[in-house]
Amino acid sequence: MKSKAKIFTWIGKGCLLFALLLHLYNIYDNINQDQSQKQILEQYIQKNNHQQDTSFIQIPDYQLNPEMEMPEVSLPGLEEAGCIGILEIPSINIKLPVLSTWSYSLLKKAPCRYTGSIYLDNMVIAAHNSDAHFKKISNLQEGDTVTFTDAVGNVFTYTVAGIELLQPDEVENMTNGQWSLTLFTCTYGGASRVTVRCKKNTE
Repeated sequence: MKSKAKIFTWIGKGCLLFALLLHLYNIYDNINQDQSQKQILEQYIQKNNHQQDTSFIQIPDYQLNPEMEMPEVSLPGLEEAGCIGILEIPSINIKLPVLSTWSYSLLKKAPCRYTGSIYLDNMVIAAHNSDAHFKKISNLQEGDTVTFTDAVGNVFTYTVAGIELLQPDEVENMTNGQWSLTLFTCTYGGASRVTVRCKKNTE
């Protein structure tokens, strides 16, 4: 009986140690993601210090050709991707760079365009469920403001219309193009996708 008790004790200690190591790893991963997105944002702003000429009215290129490729700024360490703009959500204190394409390695650095285009009113942005990225989007409320500024300074403003919980295999529902902007992240464990639907504000 004593030997069994010792075994259970060691198993318990092992589980606690594993939980502690997992917790420490999550902290380490969050710190890395935060440093990465801040570095990308800083480099993007420095390299893309655009100054729009407001001396005359100019029709933006995307209005003349909505199917044009979104301009992007090339930055070091981003594989085949570039930065296409900045996502801001004041109610949850988010200001993040958005990368032009996604991969699992890029998602560790910053939010990524999953599909669509801001010009076609169907862009979907994915990010990790971390403090540095999209953990707080589940706290958004209907009516909250979301802003995206593209690489040439065009500003697009949206209102949160609702939040859904989708399953991993509901790709078609995620990317159906019925919403002007969609943000999503995994729940812990990856069982579901917290999905924020946004509608474009009209002037």
